[in-house]
Amino acid sequence: MSIATREAYGQALVELSKNPKVVVLDADLAKATKTIDFKKACPERFFDMGISEQDMIGTAAGLATCGKIPFASTFAIFAAGRAFEQIRNSVAYPKLNVKIAATHAGVTVGEDGGSHQAVEDISLMRSIPNMVVLNPADAIEAKQAISFAAEYYGPVYIRLGRAATPAIHDESYKFEMGKGEVLREGKDVAIIATGIMVAKALEAADQLKAEGIEATVVNIGTIKPLDKELVLKVAKATGKVVTAEEHSVVGGLGSAVCELLAQEHPTKVRMIGINDCFGSSGKPAELLACHSLTAECIAGTVKSF
Repeated sequence: MSIATREAYGQALVELSKNPKVVVLDADLAKATKTIDFKKACPERFFDMGISEQDMIGTAAGLATCGKIPFASTFAIFAAGRAFEQIRNSVAYPKLNVKIAATHAGVTVGEDGGSHQAVEDISLMRSIPNMVVLNPADAIEAKQAISFAAEYYGPVYIRLGRAATPAIHDESYKFEMGKGEVLREGKDVAIIATGIMVAKALEAADQLKAEGIEATVVNIGTIKPLDKELVLKVAKATGKVVTAEEHSVVGGLGSAVCELLAQEHPTKVRMIGINDCFGSSGKPAELLACHSLTAECIAGTVKSF
């Protein structure tokens, strides 16, 4: 069953409405971000800030100083981009307990085009001290990541998507910050993926297996802090790493993996992602194919090794 991670976010917020400390802020996009679910459940703790993302983040910071647990939501392009200074100086610098849940990330936003497709947000948020960066692979992981964020004290950026994504977990899954998970074992190459690309990596591993290539597939749900121990383990075991993300190859998961391996265990790496360009308008599937973000492209990159 395929469910968008933004849908899971709305469901998780309804569950969190039982906690009187949780408040939700939105920037005039509640129907799209699914914070409207919380508004229906708990209208007295929902604040529509209008098209004023910087004000929303500043207000969330103020609420955090009063002991509230604010979730501030808008599209990723506006959260990470337009409100960057407020996130940096008003939230992360004083390490306030604000959760930024940014939906509609990556090129799968679709027809809205490159102006609305955030392909730099992981890079921006990962560069901020004190910031935790989460990028769930499916709805089950998303709901657990949201629950974790509510319990964790400190700034958290949660990257969520517009399009429905296949389930790769079952209800037995337990999210743990800073811990990746091995979904498939293989001796020839390690495919380290995040977000919607995890399902694509699993498809690629099936294709490769049919050709006699055994791939380890790793899901990285926490971009920062990165699971250094696991990345090093699979790199040492296979000697070849392919990273896959619906984000720019500049500053995202691939960069984080390369930064670690360059210092700890130099390894051959190929990065699959948005190749330093903007997105464009089109159907999500068409855009993924345009940017080589498919199972076939992952398998092809592995074979090129």
